[in-house]
Amino acid sequence: MSTPSTTAPTGAHHADLPVPDAAGDGVDDAIVVQDMVRWLERAVIGLNLCPFAKGVHTKGQIHYVVSAATDGRELLQDLQRELEALAEASPEKRDTTLLMVPGCMENFLDFNDFLELADELLDVMDLGGILQIANFHPQFQFEGTEIEDITNATNRAPYPTLHLIREESLDAAVEAFPEAEMIYERNMEVLRELGHAGWQALDVGARCPMHHASADTAAPQPTPTEKA
Repeated sequence: MSTPSTTAPTGAHHADLPVPDAAGDGVDDAIVVQDMVRWLERAVIGLNLCPFAKGVHTKGQIHYVVSAATDGRELLQDLQRELEALAEASPEKRDTTLLMVPGCMENFLDFNDFLELADELLDVMDLGGILQIANFHPQFQFEGTEIEDITNATNRAPYPTLHLIREESLDAAVEAFPEAEMIYERNMEVLRELGHAGWQALDVGARCPMHHASADTAAPQPTPTEKA
């Protein structure tokens, strides 16, 4: 149930993206995309939380999709469609996809439960080892941390987000960055030094309201489309 998606042009900044009239449900897709691009540029790239992000962003290879899903069933359908689209697309044109979900999964525990269904879907579609799904959430919390722990911000985005990644691209990026295993520890240190005030100063929050929709994470899994 995703809305028409947007691929950011080369070197795009959030302010350069078109802003259509806001939808009746209070979610403006263009603003959601703008918020994500701003977060990517200021936090992910600006703080160098992911050394691999700048290249695909600069080349315009990130595909942004705003899901209109209001529950887990609809989101799973959107995810299936975007997984298929990414698997079939040319890596030069679409290397990775960010599927944003402003209409449901506001609760991080619901979102975390949904990730199990997402991984099962990958297997059912025979895309395990080809694609993988990472995730971001406004209330992301590492196991063993308190909710206010600043290090949780490394995985906090403006909206619940499923990041669809090509395994080949990830392998190539890791090979080009020999100290990839040090990224996590470095990010923890960067956020501790930045502190809550520094993170707030980045102004990377959501401008569209999150909906209090039912998670419905127990929805049955869709059957993937057969391919010739």
